[in-house]
Amino acid sequence: MSKPIVLITSATGRIGRELVARLAQGQQFTVRACYFSESKAEQLKALGADETVKFDLSDPATWAAALEGVSAVYSASLDPMLDGHLNFCRALGERKKQIKHVVRVSCMGADTNTADYDAGTHASRAGAGIPLMLQHYWWGEKALIDAGLNVTALRNNFFMNHLLKTDCETIENEGWFSNPLGGMRNSFVATRDIAEAAAVVLAEGPERHGNKFYDITGPAPQSMAEIAADLGRAMGREIEYRAQPMEQFEADFGATRAEFFEYLTNGFYTRCSPDFYNITGHKPTSYYDYLTTKGASGETGLEELWQGNLWKKGVDAMKDAAGAKAS
Repeated sequence: MSKPIVLITSATGRIGRELVARLAQGQQFTVRACYFSESKAEQLKALGADETVKFDLSDPATWAAALEGVSAVYSASLDPMLDGHLNFCRALGERKKQIKHVVRVSCMGADTNTADYDAGTHASRAGAGIPLMLQHYWWGEKALIDAGLNVTALRNNFFMNHLLKTDCETIENEGWFSNPLGGMRNSFVATRDIAEAAAVVLAEGPERHGNKFYDITGPAPQSMAEIAADLGRAMGREIEYRAQPMEQFEADFGATRAEFFEYLTNGFYTRCSPDFYNITGHKPTSYYDYLTTKGASGETGLEELWQGNLWKKGVDAMKDAAGAKAS
């Protein structure tokens, strides 16, 4: 009897690579991993993917081959690809008799059924609105729900691997990093934990996890001084945190990202959720353990820190995504 096919979109990303490796180890599915650049196909096969396929959210001509015979989909996409994702959701809806389960990567607080974000209550300064990126995550979920699919949303805290990527040069060369988060503690989440939760949810299926929304966080909230201490311990050198005004951060990365960091400074992401434990049966990964131990794909968090990054100082990566509209 042939195994069901699961399609892993964004398979070359940090979560995607971990998920491919985990599902390959479980051997419950035929794992079909998506790549955008063909040069990444061999990497996915090395992680254990049974099949690889070209997939581009902005090119519907790539969707039919990717979806052929698929019964479950892991769905993840960056904000700049929101319009493509919304269109892909409609295509999935047309196959809802075929597609039994969709697991979507989302963001804690994306809708009111798990954690209600209210600008008047939670904002750290007057006039700070609900972050646009948070709204985008909800639109990404809602489009799947509206398409009539069985959806599980993994609503994650801020990713550990995104936290310091913009500061690699100063960390390596000068031993410091900066951002506006200061003493506010956030329960940053390891991407390997998101992948583990996704693997369990896919394996246990929609009968148990369909139409469920899980908040995935780290085991403890940490300040930037504590993050610096963990990073320094992992690197074997002293690392300093330098506070940065929000205005300078916005000048570096644009209003949409600054708005999201405003969200991180107001305490809404301090809480720790039990959902990861309830899915997997063990505690989430701490930041120090993330840095110093290997995930399923074979990398430590410290090794991954120096790899590519969407965010570049002086470039507003969200400029085009800010104009996207909900379907």
